[in-house]
Amino acid sequence: MQQLLLDIKPLPFPTLTNFLPGRNTELLHMLTTILSGQEKEHFVYLWGGLGCGKSHLLQATVAAYTQKNLKAVYFSAGKCCEFPVDGELDCIAIDDIDCLDASAQIELFNLYNQLRDEGHTFLLMSGVSAPMYLNMRQDLVTRLGWGLVYQVLELTEEEKIQAMKSHAADCGFDLTQEICRYLLRHGRRDLPSLMMTLDALDRYSLVHQRQITIPLLRELLQVAS
Repeated sequence: MQQLLLDIKPLPFPTLTNFLPGRNTELLHMLTTILSGQEKEHFVYLWGGLGCGKSHLLQATVAAYTQKNLKAVYFSAGKCCEFPVDGELDCIAIDDIDCLDASAQIELFNLYNQLRDEGHTFLLMSGVSAPMYLNMRQDLVTRLGWGLVYQVLELTEEEKIQAMKSHAADCGFDLTQEICRYLLRHGRRDLPSLMMTLDALDRYSLVHQRQITIPLLRELLQVAS
């Protein structure tokens, strides 16, 4: 049964197109205009809680630059201790900067100064909170205010329900409001996890030849836990 869940197809790679903006329409538009060259801002900092979509936006932006045959790199400070400082890159995306240790913070401070002088590379970063609340070097926090700062707002519960229903419809099955709300109460609430659970639920129902109901979802969640 665990293998059944592991066989679920992976979620699509993050793009700016498959990001559900919700209340982040202005932010998504800003990233699109920077990518197109209409906006000349070189420093953008995004902040928000777990599952709000920060990593999606950083990875999607790097992918968009790469598709235009430009040099771009994504780095997660929570998973690696060294990040790229190549000023020849067109875009550098640094995720979870609040995880940077003292030496890496110095490197980021120097990178800021270098990129500001050269005025070419787009530096996109994310963190868990607004700059003034970050437990980091004060001079680095000041640098974060050089550019644009956006809070990435998590989708509301109703927006998540609509997203789940749309995903289910694309997969060829109907999803009731009750099942959506049960999943939001008892499962992981971030959108990627919700979509993966729906894919698993669809496959689980087909394998067992049972309708998609709350008892079936409850059974699936027990198996997966």
